[in-house]
Amino acid sequence: MFNGIYIGFLLVLSYFFAKVEVQIEGTEGWAKNLPTWRIEKHWLLDVFFGGRPMTGYHAWVLGFVILFFHIPFFFFHRWSSWQEARVIGGFIIFWIVEDFLWFVINPGYGIKKFKKKYIPWHPRWFLVAPIEYWIFLPIGCALIFL
Repeated sequence: MFNGIYIGFLLVLSYFFAKVEVQIEGTEGWAKNLPTWRIEKHWLLDVFFGGRPMTGYHAWVLGFVILFFHIPFFFFHRWSSWQEARVIGGFIIFWIVEDFLWFVINPGYGIKKFKKKYIPWHPRWFLVAPIEYWIFLPIGCALIFL
């Protein structure tokens, strides 16, 4: 039962954050028009970001969200590798769902424009979604449902 509640919470959290990002970025994804620093090319970006640039915006947002997911450890003063796995799984699921919802709720995109030809910052696709979704969704689920 807890897993279902946790997944439901992740979906709601992802929706809210997608709404925030649509307000911040508009129709220009991956912080394209934000006044932030960018690292365009690095081998680690190929591994962890699917070849997308690292921006100051993303660095701070990723840091904030991963700390947010760790709040229960600080609040309850308990940590275990099993709980950490769930946190990392939740973090992964959160970002996949949030990214997808960004397109669904963005007035400049919608589900009809969730295609490679409209989304240059997701260069690698398999079937109907970016390859990262296919790779990391099962990993995130496995970590949550261990």
